[in-house]
Amino acid sequence: MTPLIGAARPRRGERLSNTAFALLLTLPGMALFAAIVCYPLIASLVTGFFEQSLVLPGRSFVGLSNYREALQGDFWPVLRQTAVFTLGATAIPFVLGFALALALNSGIRGSGFLRGLFLFPWVIPGVVVSFLWMWIFNANYGVLNGVLTRLGLIEESVGWLGEPGTAMLAVIVTKSWASFPWIMVMMLAALQTVPRELHEAAAVDGSGAIRRFFTVTWPGVRGVAAIAILLEFIWNFQHFDTIYVLTGGGPAGSTETFAVAVYREAFHGFDLGRATALGGLWMVLLLGLVGLYLRMFERETDR
Repeated sequence: MTPLIGAARPRRGERLSNTAFALLLTLPGMALFAAIVCYPLIASLVTGFFEQSLVLPGRSFVGLSNYREALQGDFWPVLRQTAVFTLGATAIPFVLGFALALALNSGIRGSGFLRGLFLFPWVIPGVVVSFLWMWIFNANYGVLNGVLTRLGLIEESVGWLGEPGTAMLAVIVTKSWASFPWIMVMMLAALQTVPRELHEAAAVDGSGAIRRFFTVTWPGVRGVAAIAILLEFIWNFQHFDTIYVLTGGGPAGSTETFAVAVYREAFHGFDLGRATALGGLWMVLLLGLVGLYLRMFERETDR
């Protein structure tokens, strides 16, 4: 008996589409992301609408009261101090790192050794860096006071970390010392992509070193510089360990940034609701910076 011509052959198995296969591959990662990132984030944002203590059980709904108190409290001084720290701790390491990258790219003798030496501050943990500079800035036996006294620049020891006028500067210097190496590496890599033929052609045309920098060097590294500055700005905007170890936000709150303020509200004031509300406002500002970074990165990749 001959089989029917139009009979369907038995299927050995259904093939997954590319979309279904990709979904199966990403499902474990998405589940982990939801459990570790999304759920705590949503739960913390919800906590901002409740009055909840870290030491007492239970909580009560208060609506936008926590956000209103956060805005009417220390939000604006903390925002100002965060902006001062972020701008200072971004501008100083960028200028220093870019200058060192230009020097290393010029082919000076021992550039390989210097490149490794300058990376040393970057590989040290932030807490260790903070304790090192705490010793340098110490008012009684600090190295900085000793050097300045011997040079005759100061007559008596200065409490760099204990005075509101100098504490922020000391924190910015500490963070800048730890941050400039990675900017130096980024800018050095960008400088090495600029063709030397362009510099030689500009030199033949009679352009000096300064003019070659603005007409050849800077246009070639401008995109990398913009991304490096914005990334450093975002990281400094949420920085915590250096400030907390050196000053704890003091003296008199002169170095208190958002990271320190949220920690203080939660673990010193035991007020989870207000701490979460302040953190939510902080997150909105960070999202604006992240959106700016993504837009700038997309613009650079499209070129």
